[in-house]
Amino acid sequence: MGAGKKADLIERDIYSIICKNNGIKAREIAEKLSVSRKTVNRYLYLSPYMSQLCYMDKDNRWHGRIKQELPHRGLRDFCGYFAGVSDFMATDPEEWFEELLEGCRDNGRNLNDTRGLFHSFKDSYDVMQKTFALMEAVDKGKWEIAFETRIKLSDRIRIYADILVLTEKNVFSIEFKMKDETTDEELLQCAKYAPYLEVIFGKETDVIPALCLTRAEDLYTYMEIPGTAGIVPVCSGDMLFNLFDEYLGFLEE
Repeated sequence: MGAGKKADLIERDIYSIICKNNGIKAREIAEKLSVSRKTVNRYLYLSPYMSQLCYMDKDNRWHGRIKQELPHRGLRDFCGYFAGVSDFMATDPEEWFEELLEGCRDNGRNLNDTRGLFHSFKDSYDVMQKTFALMEAVDKGKWEIAFETRIKLSDRIRIYADILVLTEKNVFSIEFKMKDETTDEELLQCAKYAPYLEVIFGKETDVIPALCLTRAEDLYTYMEIPGTAGIVPVCSGDMLFNLFDEYLGFLEE
């Protein structure tokens, strides 16, 4: 997948401690994990998660560029558009679109529109607006939404996501296709960044990859990820709210 080997448990734990604190020293990290200072330093300077998604201040305290809590401060720097869901629902479509394009330029997203990229952006906007409107009984006050997330800081860390919806306990990573059927390649694409998103957002967060086919209708199913034992939800735009209901159970209330 071009993102190199997955993070090991110590790497994940060190990264998580940094991203949950407002500045912490290597010595303190070692004490929290009951590992040697030498081990911590090796990860701090050699792991892409620490060396590229964290930084050390003048007092030798480490900080994460993306916080592992709501609000996810710092995530905006890696997105075309990032906002609270309530603010997103109140946006004017054209103002949202212009902000998205500006953010995409800032994070290096290729904006070649020859194959209808801009239309796909607006299509995903419409689907998310309608989906959230169907969920009016759900308290989305703390939820966040990110369009066109691009975390590309090394050969080991490359995370691309069309839309992330971030709740208190879940991160929904949704790939959008303006189609009514899918392919094995698209199913693999949908799921391949989930392990890396789990590192970014922390082990207490459940990352749910899903594929939305916006030209399909009345579709909600699961499909096998080729070559693996895993499955991913696949749905039409008009049934996307079922993805959130499955994990939040709001239709049962």
